[in-house]
Amino acid sequence: MGAIQDVIEKVKQRDPNEPEFHQAIKEVMETLVPTVKKHPEFVKAKIYDRIIEPDRTVIFRVPWVNDRGEVQVNRGFRVQFNNAIGPYKGGLRFHPSVNLSIMKFLGFEQVFKNSLTTLPMGGAKGGSDFDPKGKSDDEVMRFCQAFMRELYRHIGPDTDVPAGDIGVGGREIGYMYGYYKKIVNEHTGVLTGKGLEYGGSLIRPEATGYGAVYFAAEMLGTREIDFKNKIVAISGSGNVAQYAVEKVNELGGRVITLCDSNATIVDEEGICGEKCDFVMELKNIRRGRISEYASKYKPAVCFIGKSVWDVIKEQGIKVDIAIPCATQNEIDGQHAETLVKNGCFCVAEGSNMPSTLEAIKVFQDNNVLFGPGKAANAGGVATSGLEMTQNSIKLSWTREEVDNRLRMIMKSVHASCLDAAEAYGRSGDYLTGANIAGFLKVAKAMLSCGIV
Repeated sequence: MGAIQDVIEKVKQRDPNEPEFHQAIKEVMETLVPTVKKHPEFVKAKIYDRIIEPDRTVIFRVPWVNDRGEVQVNRGFRVQFNNAIGPYKGGLRFHPSVNLSIMKFLGFEQVFKNSLTTLPMGGAKGGSDFDPKGKSDDEVMRFCQAFMRELYRHIGPDTDVPAGDIGVGGREIGYMYGYYKKIVNEHTGVLTGKGLEYGGSLIRPEATGYGAVYFAAEMLGTREIDFKNKIVAISGSGNVAQYAVEKVNELGGRVITLCDSNATIVDEEGICGEKCDFVMELKNIRRGRISEYASKYKPAVCFIGKSVWDVIKEQGIKVDIAIPCATQNEIDGQHAETLVKNGCFCVAEGSNMPSTLEAIKVFQDNNVLFGPGKAANAGGVATSGLEMTQNSIKLSWTREEVDNRLRMIMKSVHASCLDAAEAYGRSGDYLTGANIAGFLKVAKAMLSCGIV
């Protein structure tokens, strides 16, 4: 534990004002303790010290002009964390909460998530404190172009391949890619999440949500159960949540919750069929608020200013399976205790680090199947990797081909987690297994490349 604890303390001293980064480091590094004894070469080469430090961090000014002709200034980030096993790969997030701590935690997590996919991708993350909500299409375009005027010099198809994240969907990717092509005069696979018309992949919008459900299904299979007739709580209402709902419905489960930053809706009858279509039209086309769902479908109840997990706690709602798909630290220790009390036996993280360290401990102490984000939501970046492959070979695969590859990757990620947990004395512990399996591949690559 000594070598690991020294690393954790070093991060706290060196980066004192980065709580999200501290949390991610602690969660990963403490599970790596069993690797220290088995791999003294990692200690000697300072792999644990090196892997927590980004290769480079780029912070830049993003000036742009709004529809009233007023100059606005935002801050842009790209944290290129580790490229030991492939070019940097990770999303761009546009949200007012974006800061260096969040970018570093996301980039660090991405390193291990990408490693687990079995595809040759390093880890990175980026974004801006720009808020696309309430902005016109022209304002979003001007911001994206201003953002790309700086970002373009740091990325490339064999260097760093960004994708979308919170606040960055098909519209934003399109604007950024169009401007990138204009600047560099090349049509390459430098961004993923592109439209089908200009190099995107089928299944990419669905991939993270589908992948989280595929991973949950694999976990359930270890106890010889499935999604049929299970009550499922899903948070968020963006791409990940929408397609998680779609896949749960396909597998026979009943999703009863969704939320956005303003409200949570609970529909005990299930969010399926035309209701699911309504949510996609509401959020993707009209960019409306989830509260409109309760106005349209009367059995549903809307709770303003409450998260899904707050509502479940306050209303005592029974839940079998939880799939958080909103943001980091949305489930705290008390939420976790309520979920366990209300019958939850499986949690698959569709977003990045949605459970606090206290919540994770509650789940593990109560024998809940817990799929950490770096494993359960790896389907998105895995399909981004498949998009990169299709761009490289100048071919497009069918929907069935991509979905089958995604399903096989999620099966492989699940197996890797269990195998690593077993090999290092933590049988059935998906958190430890995911962290160790992701780490070992990166650590061995770093060792092979020398002190760089």
